[in-house]
Amino acid sequence: MDPDPRPHGEQHRDLRALITDQAGMVARRQLTAHGVDWDHVDAAVRASRWVARTPRVVSTTTGPLDLQQRRWLAVLHAGPRSMLGSLSAAAAHGLAGWGRDTLTVWVDDELSFDPVPGVRFFRTRRPHDLLLRHAHGLPLAQLEPAVLLWAAYDADLRSAHGVLAAVVQQRLTTAERLQSWIPVLRPLRRAASFRSVLEDVARGSHSRAELDLVDLCRDHGLPLPDRQRPRRDPAGRARWTDAEWDLPDGHVVVLEVDGAFHTEIRSWSNDKQRHRRLSGPGRTVVGCTAHELRHEPEELVRDLRVLLRLGPGGSCA
Repeated sequence: MDPDPRPHGEQHRDLRALITDQAGMVARRQLTAHGVDWDHVDAAVRASRWVARTPRVVSTTTGPLDLQQRRWLAVLHAGPRSMLGSLSAAAAHGLAGWGRDTLTVWVDDELSFDPVPGVRFFRTRRPHDLLLRHAHGLPLAQLEPAVLLWAAYDADLRSAHGVLAAVVQQRLTTAERLQSWIPVLRPLRRAASFRSVLEDVARGSHSRAELDLVDLCRDHGLPLPDRQRPRRDPAGRARWTDAEWDLPDGHVVVLEVDGAFHTEIRSWSNDKQRHRRLSGPGRTVVGCTAHELRHEPEELVRDLRVLLRLGPGGSCA
């Protein structure tokens, strides 16, 4: 990956290091700053040593771009006052399960450049330096504003709540840190809703399905369970249950909520083993699916009323 630029010595070494740090991607403005003129760039492209990926960005590799190279292409094309934002930034911070094919780039100036396939450019009026963080040199938004702004303006309400639970469940941040960013981003759409959900997340709801369970209990007058309660199975391994209710006689009812991935044979088998190991004298372990919780709640509510021995007033008998 030798760019063979005209300048030599220290300037040459700096350019090589820059290109390496940017996964083989480089903006024409960066090449110009290092003494490489556009004629030389065009000659390298014609010789198939480099590839012009956009009018503003070339790569020193000639094959298909990987994800990191696509990220660099997007921000280099948008200019120095840009960063990955929304779920694209969250994925770069490590968020799993919420990836999107289209990358989102935030800019703080007018969009005065050509579009790029697979990239969505969005102008934000929020302070650039407030949002920005660098990860391995790549400019991207800090995790908390990235997910809060996506949840506020790009997502349906269920997905908005789900991503807030997901970043905490995956231990990328805390509910308290997300809460602290809400006033910083004022005005923020859905702020009151986010505060309420994050209170539930702080109390142990680590997925959208677990938040749905809290909503179901409130809507139908069921007592709220303890969530993510730590337990030790007979082998001494740490386990965390989705929901537990303590009955007055000391009996415990445990509900495990299974998402769609639990239908895969290995996950399904692991869940059955887990349920057995969470069971014991005085403990009833039952399960439901996230689909049932959301779309067929009446049957679940009826069964929970029986299991929790609820009296007419809704309290455990």
